[in-house]
Amino acid sequence: MNHRPIALDLFCGAGGASMGLHRAGFDLIGVDSKPQPAYPFRFVQADALRLPFDLQRFDLVWASPPCQAHVGFNASWNDNSHVSLIADVRKLLAACPMTVIENVIGAPLRNAMTLCGTHFGLGVRRHRLFETSFGCCIWKKCSCRGKRLVGVYGEHPQGHFGDGYRIPRARSIGEARDAMGIDWMNWREITQAIPPAYAEYIGRAAMTSIKPR
Repeated sequence: MNHRPIALDLFCGAGGASMGLHRAGFDLIGVDSKPQPAYPFRFVQADALRLPFDLQRFDLVWASPPCQAHVGFNASWNDNSHVSLIADVRKLLAACPMTVIENVIGAPLRNAMTLCGTHFGLGVRRHRLFETSFGCCIWKKCSCRGKRLVGVYGEHPQGHFGDGYRIPRARSIGEARDAMGIDWMNWREITQAIPPAYAEYIGRAAMTSIKPR
């Protein structure tokens, strides 16, 4: 019997990365410290740095540690009170067969690849960095300059930030879902997610490197 490889998604949120990995051919288990009722696969509520199982049982471990320590565009709230977990996550994953660490532009990732929504024909910019332990790269530049895109951020659609932002905020949850390629999340969940297309792209590259157990 052929078994699908198993991926673990740490700091999974509502499952944007997990959905992409699932589409790439993985079975998923997600871990988050907070309840995630919208998460579409098997879910374990736990501290991602103190897991109740052996990481080496998984074919791929994906981690998206909190990004707040690396977001520098708004000094009024990013007052260095947020702690970066990237070094701790990298140490945790050191013995795993294949790994991915995802975070925002400015995070201290090594030899990271940058993905944008326009790489995949999406209506959102959403630049993110990806550090992988296997070969994965993008061969084309993103095309977000001059494109009509929407932003998916903030407390609610088209809110108090006004029209001064270069990329205006989505006007509804429907518009945000269309832009991100996500159809199951509420506004709060989708603002914290990555488009599944990113993880599907990386997951398909990982599939070519998986060794039979």
